[in-house]
Amino acid sequence: MAKTILVVDDSDITRLLATRALKAAGYEVIEAEDGKAALAFLDGRSVSMVVCDWSMPVMDGIELVRTIKTMPAYKHIPILMLTIADEDEMLEMAKSSGVDAWMTKPFTPLGLVTAVKKLCP
Repeated sequence: MAKTILVVDDSDITRLLATRALKAAGYEVIEAEDGKAALAFLDGRSVSMVVCDWSMPVMDGIELVRTIKTMPAYKHIPILMLTIADEDEMLEMAKSSGVDAWMTKPFTPLGLVTAVKKLCP
């Protein structure tokens, strides 16, 4: 059975690129356009990993990660943060929130799949 990855990003293009790459690598993908929508999808579903953007409307990636890490069923799943920022203080904030890995945009499909396979073999 394929592992399911939740891809959360307010950019339709980013979600499309990530979804195509992950599906081509054999993963099932669920998409959400912001953190609040992502939490609604998580409600009882089996998810192996989350790939999310930092900057989104309604609920940003950091708030989403912090919320996921308080949910018993999901607190141990790996989270890959996608963002255009690469400042050290932002990276530290992401790590302290529970982010397992960080990838700057734009990303390559191969780079994304490689990172996901490393976190979710």
